[in-house]
Amino acid sequence: MILSAVDSFNIIEEYPRDKYLPSYLIRAEHRNSVFHIHVATDVLAENIRIITAYVPDPLKWDADFRLRR
Repeated sequence: MILSAVDSFNIIEEYPRDKYLPSYLIRAEHRNSVFHIHVATDVLAENIRIITAYVPDPLKWDADFRLRR
């Protein structure tokens, strides 16, 4: 699902000073569903680590799941 949605990835939050590595919250779409992916970026090792992926709670996000309420 994550790889199939790569063309829809949109960074919605940035955490440059996260505890271990800089990380990002990404909004993605797959088959008319929206989900979020939290990833950490390891620039030195040239890789991205998926921390978690989840369907956002509509009570905590705007209608497009881009902004927290």
